[in-house]
Amino acid sequence: MHVAVTGARGRLGRVLVRLLASEGHRVVGFDRVEPTEPSPPHVRELTGDTTSYDQLARAFAGCDAVVHLAAYTNPYVAPVHVVHNDNVSSSYNALIAAQEAGIDVLCQASSVNAIGCHFSQAPHYDYFPIDEAHPTHVDDAYGLSKYICEIQADAVARANPTMRIASLRLHALVPDRAAILERQQRQSDGDVKGLWGYTTIDDAARACVAALTAQDRGHEAFSVVAQRTASDLTSPALHQRFYPEVPLKAELSGHEGFYDLTKAERLLAWRPSDDTAAK
Repeated sequence: MHVAVTGARGRLGRVLVRLLASEGHRVVGFDRVEPTEPSPPHVRELTGDTTSYDQLARAFAGCDAVVHLAAYTNPYVAPVHVVHNDNVSSSYNALIAAQEAGIDVLCQASSVNAIGCHFSQAPHYDYFPIDEAHPTHVDDAYGLSKYICEIQADAVARANPTMRIASLRLHALVPDRAAILERQQRQSDGDVKGLWGYTTIDDAARACVAALTAQDRGHEAFSVVAQRTASDLTSPALHQRFYPEVPLKAELSGHEGFYDLTKAERLLAWRPSDDTAAK
């Protein structure tokens, strides 16, 4: 497969490009940051901006699939209007450039914040564990941009019945579980809002690859989050202490995460690497 990856020099992008190349795929890596190290075999590096439709269209020429990762990853790294507008326009550019190039397979990085989560002033949860049908209560620029990116994917998929689009709802990317062990010693405001969730970069990269070869036609969103929480308290204890008013659709036990991952397992054959450690 010939895959274009936007945000190819980011934390996740670098890992994904290496993974795709190791599995024999040809890769076009597209990023506004110049490469600083030699490219793996079968990888062609391009420098450009995802807010430029013409640059993306040239990068996607001849490709079979797209993984769109380029984005601001929180509402604090730039003015909020820039975070929102660049994320939304970049996603739409990637979707339409893929459509115009005849590319039927696209995966984009969304976020659990598309429903209102870590960056919300006061997140509202209707039930636990959270599945992809959970209503959106977003109130921040970043989360709103990811919610709109998913709506855009719905529209493009409706207009192109042969397209297969996956929006991966990632959460607090970390290199590995060891990187979040410090959180087990404290309960920060962000951890409480985000339900003590995270996604390892390797798990996110595996999910991207799975999205290129699985799922039916149309657009689907998937929760791609660790199975185990980043807390030393049990999940029932966290529920009772912080969210006693939120009803349970299924019982939580041990350190089981607050996100329902069954859709990703069913349609993508993806499971997080810590799926045996939650209990």
